[in-house]
This record gives sequence, C-alpha cells and structure tokens, in this order.
Amino acid sequence: MKKIYYCLLVCLVLWGIPALAARDDGYNPRPEPGYNGPLFRIAYLEGGPYMDYQKSFRGTIAALADLGWIEPIELPPTSDPNETRALWDYVAEHAKSRYIRFLKDGFYTSGWNAAIRPQTRETLITRMNRDKDIDLVMAMGTWAGQDLANDRHHVPTIVISTSNPLQAGIIKSPQDSGFDHLHAQIDPTRYERQVRLFHDVIGFQRLGLVYENTPAGRGYAAVDDVEKVAREEGFEVVHYEDTFDIDDLDLAYTRLVKAMNALAPKVDAFYITANRGIQESRMDSILAPVFKYKLPTFSQSGSREVELGVLMSISQAGHKYIGAFYASTIGKIINGAVPRYLTQIYEEPPKIALNLETAKRIDYNPPFDILLSADEIYEKIEHVHN
Repeated sequence: MKKIYYCLLVCLVLWGIPALAARDDGYNPRPEPGYNGPLFRIAYLEGGPYMDYQKSFRGTIAALADLGWIEPIELPPTSDPNETRALWDYVAEHAKSRYIRFLKDGFYTSGWNAAIRPQTRETLITRMNRDKDIDLVMAMGTWAGQDLANDRHHVPTIVISTSNPLQAGIIKSPQDSGFDHLHAQIDPTRYERQVRLFHDVIGFQRLGLVYENTPAGRGYAAVDDVEKVAREEGFEVVHYEDTFDIDDLDLAYTRLVKAMNALAPKVDAFYITANRGIQESRMDSILAPVFKYKLPTFSQSGSREVELGVLMSISQAGHKYIGAFYASTIGKIINGAVPRYLTQIYEEPPKIALNLETAKRIDYNPPFDILLSADEIYEKIEHVHN
C-alpha cells in the first residue's frame, strides 16, 4: 500500500511540473489596450461529431470570455453530446466581441465519411486561399489536424483534442509543429502516465486494448505508449483490431461490443480508449463483459466515462484547463504570435476519478490510499437513456 501511495504522490507532483514550467513566449493572451483592428474571423473543421470536440469547444469559449476576447456567454445544453454544430451556430449568432467573429458559414465536417473527407478538405483550403476571409481554424481531432498540416495554405491552425498529434503525423516534434501556421497541443507522456498509474494500482498482467490499426487509430488508442509501459512494467497487451473510424455509429458500436466480449475472458483489465463506438446511452452493454468477468477498467478520456461505469480515470476537469490553454494560444496569435513558435506542450492538472458502484460490482475494494487520492468519487453508475 505504501508503494501505491508513493507512486500516486510522485505521479501527481510530476504531472503538474511541465504545465507550470511552460516557457513564457512574451505574447499577451488578452486583448491589447486600445485594439482597433478588424475582427479576427474563426472557422471550424472536424472529421465528424465526437463528445470530446464539444467539450473542448465549450471549454475554449468559456476561456475566451475569461480572457476578455468575447463577452460572457452561457452555452445551452445540446440534445446530442457528440454534436458541436448546434453550439457553433449558437456562438456564431450570439457571441458578442470587439475582436473576433465566429463565421456562421465556417463550420466544416466530414461526418466521419472517408469518401467525403477529401472534398471537405479541398473546399476549406480553396476558400482560405481564394477568399482570404478566414484568419484562424479550430481543427478538431486527428483527421482535421492531418488535413491542414501542410504547406497548401498559411492560415493559423490550432489542432484541438487529438490523442497524439506526433504519432498521427500532424506535427514534427513536441517542440516544433513543422509549419509556421500550425500549432497542436501535446502531452508527450499523458497516456504513459495513465497506464503506469493503472498498473501500479491494480497490478494486472494482461491488459485489453481495442483499436483500429491505422496511424490515426493507433494514435487515438496510444498503442505505442501502452506497449512501452508494458515492456517496462512486464505485463502483456492483448490486442483487438477492427475498423471504427466510420460514419455508421451503430456499426462502430456493434464492433466495439464484439471486441469487448471477445477480449474479456482473455484479460484481467481494460484500457478504454477513444472509439467511435462509445456512446453514452449504450455504455451499459459496452461494459457488460467487464462486469461479467469482474475486470478493472481505466478510461483514457476522463471522468465522464467513470460516471457511466468505468472504474477509474484521470479527469480533464470539465475541459476547463485545456480550454484555457487553447484560448490563450488563440489570443496570442491574434496579438501577432506565429503559431509554430508558441509552446505546444501542456499537461493538465490531474484529478483522479473513481466509481464506487463499479468497484463493488467487480469485487474491487479500493485501498484507503486510493480513496484519499481521489478528487472525484462517484457512488453510483449513471445510466443514460435516449
């Protein structure tokens, strides 16, 4: 138990150091006094709807208001937690600002349709080069980042909510995006720390990992990071590969359930990673094999999935902190910074989340040290119904 507590203390201390030590680039993230320039026009690109994109967008908008770029605005709830389009339209219509404007016709999505993706990319790049009416793009996720990480345009692009922009080929290195107009936040050891902490707490020997074996899919699931920790800690990763990056959510869900059922008898823990098949209203059936075989689980995404039945995670504090980082980066760019020369490395403050009902159902008795270290404790599993 002392080892677990010591590990938690070390992880929690080290987790915060890079965030505090990020270099000061000298640019003001807030509006400059007396600013009287033209409105900075912002567009949006995503591969398709995804819950983390909506959360990141909400966090960024709130932080832009905190910095003074827009007036405070209360964003309405949405009927679909994956969908950002309605929020974008609301912000484009209702956000008040002397400095920036969210383009009503500046929302681009491929709906996770690979056949449409090239057309979406070409339409946006053509507009940026021809019309020159976009000053910055919020590129949500790996597809969007990959599509704009090139020299075919020079519009500042902030890549948001991508699991690993380095492994996905979006940026050259954590210190250098490779293009003057490009910036992608990265936490180089985030997933390593998650898996290492999970292993130190649970002590599993066979870890289940479901993913799509493509550059983007391996990036989403942090496969290289998981395998690195496995080699160092001496446990086995049990892989299950299928195609999940599709526009058919029902099919992605069906494949994920099949994967969970196939792996459950073969492993003693699961690392639940980003996957199109994960849908809040279907978490009960996704996690059914976990409860049948009494397996500990760790959510890569954060505490929301812990609320829905995953055993534990490191939460993203409602995307408040990462939203502040994105908003600060946008503010510095408006004030003249070159995206490439702004720091991309940012590690969020950690918050351990734990679900006690899940722990009881899998016969896991959390040590006192774990309970003491948990910032978010959920006593019940939330069941979402359409």
